[in-house]
Amino acid sequence: MNEKILIVDDEAEIRFLFSSEIKDAGYTTFEASNSAECFAILEKESIDLCILDIKLKGESGIDILQRISKDYKNIKTIVATAYASYQDDHSTWAADGCWVKSQNIEPLIDEIKKVLGKK
Repeated sequence: MNEKILIVDDEAEIRFLFSSEIKDAGYTTFEASNSAECFAILEKESIDLCILDIKLKGESGIDILQRISKDYKNIKTIVATAYASYQDDHSTWAADGCWVKSQNIEPLIDEIKKVLGKK
């Protein structure tokens, strides 16, 4: 596995946790805390999958999702949220996957494999 995954979350601890677990699963990770950092990385790196927090400080992960869907069609996306109601929210349908945040990261790894076509 050499897939590159970008984690976009405004909480440093969450990014660190996700990044550590995803690296342990064999992926390369990048981290961004906001849309500016996200798109700076997307311009420089060949990212395969972007994991987006829906609720960022002062920004909407949905706006980032829509821009990625429009401008970076080859990048798969998973929305990550603490709110289960977003699983059925039509605004997240542009994403390739959805994961409700929990302390158990294994379902996120499973969703990554599924979205990247490995499962």
